[in-house]
Amino acid sequence: MAAVIRAVKTKITQSPSLAARYILHGETVAFPTETVYGLGANVFNEAAVRRIFEAKGRPPDNPLIVHIPSIHLLEQVAKDIPPLAATLIDKFFPGPLTVILPKSDRVPSIVTAGLKTVGVRMPKNPVALQFLRACGVPVAAPSANLSGNPSPTTWQAVRADLDGRIGCILKADPTQVGLESTVVDCTGPWPVVLRAGAVTLEQLRELIQETEVSSPGEADASAPKSPGMKYRHYSPKAKVILCTYPQYTMGVGNSAYIGLIPPAHTDSFTRVLLCQDIDEYARSLYQYFRECDDEGVETIYCQSVREEGLGMALMDRLNRAAHK
Repeated sequence: MAAVIRAVKTKITQSPSLAARYILHGETVAFPTETVYGLGANVFNEAAVRRIFEAKGRPPDNPLIVHIPSIHLLEQVAKDIPPLAATLIDKFFPGPLTVILPKSDRVPSIVTAGLKTVGVRMPKNPVALQFLRACGVPVAAPSANLSGNPSPTTWQAVRADLDGRIGCILKADPTQVGLESTVVDCTGPWPVVLRAGAVTLEQLRELIQETEVSSPGEADASAPKSPGMKYRHYSPKAKVILCTYPQYTMGVGNSAYIGLIPPAHTDSFTRVLLCQDIDEYARSLYQYFRECDDEGVETIYCQSVREEGLGMALMDRLNRAAHK
């Protein structure tokens, strides 16, 4: 039987302290980070965490990431901080990095999908930090979208997906990165990147040379340690086609294009978005997907980029969107 979604009046506010009251009263709150908007609940309140899954239509075996405003709260959610994890935390917190750590017994299994590990991050976004400090507890939060939809990078995208399903939306500027955080498993002998993001493989290897990247087989594991490894993610309703040579790409039917260089015959596309660099491409991607869906675009052509730096994360999301 399908879960019954509670109908609620969603409060929209610019006040981090007001939004935090919803968390403390067992409700769900969408809040901005530098990556994407997250949908949060008190990590220790199982009923509130369950509302995240219900509102998103999220499978229960997809773990959540815990957000903290201070290193001092790590001990509430992690049983141990391995030396390798401490090195990454010292360098990249606050920032778009999630570390996988041994889970504290205090963290309910619903948060970690029954795993003995937990993903933790400290966002850099100042509004997020104000909100999390006002909460006073760690906040479990996936992206604030209906499961399977592109992650939201604006509060308006959150409202479009979740209005009437969640307690509150903390309204702020569009996110700066536009792709979800890098996730690194720190429970083994060497760090392993489970999901690429704005903290790049090159940056990680500058700090810890032995950092590895999970193989496709691990990404399809039955009990993934990170969100985004098992289920369909990041996809618009439109068909996504990757193109290596945009200068030879023409639009067919109601189609759109996004990339760094112009496609052949720009006027053959319903809409075209040219980005100045990889950062803008990543920041714009999900919102562009949503805009194309709103306009009924049937096919979106996306320029492929080199899988280095942020390009590795961008290509990860593009490949997933193209292989629904």
